Amino acid sequence: MQPKLCRRTFLGRVTLAAGTVSLAFSDETRSGEGTPPRVMTVLGPVHPGELGVTLTHEHVLVDFIGADKISRDRYRADDAFAKILPHLKRVRELGGRTLVECTPAYLGRDPALLQRLATASGLHLITNTGYYGAADNKFLPAHTFTESADQLADRWLKEWRQGIDGTGVRPGFIKIGVGGDTLSDVHRKLVRAAARTHRASGLTVASHTGPAKLALEQLEVLREEGVEARAFVWVHAQAESGPTVRLKVAEAGAWVSLDGYGPAETKRYVEILTALRDRGRLGQVLLSHDAGWYRPGEPEGGQFRPFDALFKVLVPKLKEDGFSQAEIDQVLVRNPAEAFAVRVRTR
Repeated sequence: MQPKLCRRTFLGRVTLAAGTVSLAFSDETRSGEGTPPRVMTVLGPVHPGELGVTLTHEHVLVDFIGADKISRDRYRADDAFAKILPHLKRVRELGGRTLVECTPAYLGRDPALLQRLATASGLHLITNTGYYGAADNKFLPAHTFTESADQLADRWLKEWRQGIDGTGVRPGFIKIGVGGDTLSDVHRKLVRAAARTHRASGLTVASHTGPAKLALEQLEVLREEGVEARAFVWVHAQAESGPTVRLKVAEAGAWVSLDGYGPAETKRYVEILTALRDRGRLGQVLLSHDAGWYRPGEPEGGQFRPFDALFKVLVPKLKEDGFSQAEIDQVLVRNPAEAFAVRVRTR
């Protein structure tokens, strides 16, 4: 049974558990069987009820140099830490308690930096395993094209079981990326590898997708692999112009992630959220900015976009337009806790 979350006001204060929670994970964490569901943060597993207000798709650092050139020597971790930390502290000041960091391997994922930032900011940070195939496969390592789905899944499961790059930091979800008009063979393989990783770990699959056609194709692959749609986050669902198709994906059971919010998008986001609410689908919506992005190679890491517009602009506008606090909590508190709980979801 899913643990019941405490009722909070949006800007209410919560107390974070100090230090890393010590709790062993089995490969299969099922609701009602063995260990109760937990969420894996960069400082260790926590109860889903501890996440509080959660930004479900953000980045602290992204390096767009390409998989064949990526290196941590391209930036000084201390410089990145100094620039990023104030933005994370601001999230906490505004009522946020958790940030899902979506930068994948070969695109600048830095688990050691995330550990430092989590400790200093008091936020729960969640990182990932998996590979990003969008952008014409620029960020895929060469072995992606020669290895099988099972071999890729073995690599990702090794990170789940042993930690990432010798840091001991374990991923809290699977991040993949697809693109094009239809799933290519290599992108279909990424989805199969993610499904098989999920079956062995219970980690949720979050896929950079965009158009609903690709989301539906990925759901079909998951179905073939025996994985429920509830294990899948349709990332960048706001890019789909058709509300009917967005509802179709939600009705299939997947998480619909509206994660490119900025103040200029307020009217559209309110309209999308209202349509989903009116069809009874707020229980499957995730919300975030896709902001941040310290960029190695640019002076002082480039222009860093804050993680604050949702708190300062969108939530007040939703309240003005009749959204209740319970509905806002559904999207920002309860849904993320359910979506990122480590639990095998099979058909």
